[in-house]
Amino acid sequence: MTVVEVHVNRAAVLTLWASVVAERLGFEHAEALTLGRAVAGLNAYAKGRALGLFKPTAPQPKAERKKAARERGVHVVELLHRAVPVVQTETGLRAVSKGKPIDSSSVERYLKSKFGDALGETVEALQKLARSRSPEALATDGYALYEQFRPEVPAGESGWGAQGALNLKKIRSLA
Repeated sequence: MTVVEVHVNRAAVLTLWASVVAERLGFEHAEALTLGRAVAGLNAYAKGRALGLFKPTAPQPKAERKKAARERGVHVVELLHRAVPVVQTETGLRAVSKGKPIDSSSVERYLKSKFGDALGETVEALQKLARSRSPEALATDGYALYEQFRPEVPAGESGWGAQGALNLKKIRSLA
């Protein structure tokens, strides 16, 4: 049976898409999962700030932040127009959230809980789309592609965390 539609929130879709894009760009699977989760988290934070749900804290001066990050071994990877902080761990490169490396197995559990039985077909559709573009084009246009297939949700606060229909047929057609 072919899945045509999955009801899921945008954060899960962006996590999965960013992971697929990262793998297409050459990152290992576990690395890509953590990068995907970080991209979705950074996007959610930016959206939350724009909606007034999060109040920005007074930031440390940029030069001090960069110096502290370098001292902790934190580097930056750009993915889907987000600067993702990363560190090298014993198990490979990992995106950082709240100062700690993200656990790739927690991202896998998250995706399984959000997509359920449709996860496999969703991954296949997204991988086909990612392979239809060169890595260079995907690095540049990956977020614009996401905007074409992401689930529709209400604008503003009512859409925060809301589920929408992810149309796999549309993703397949974009490939």
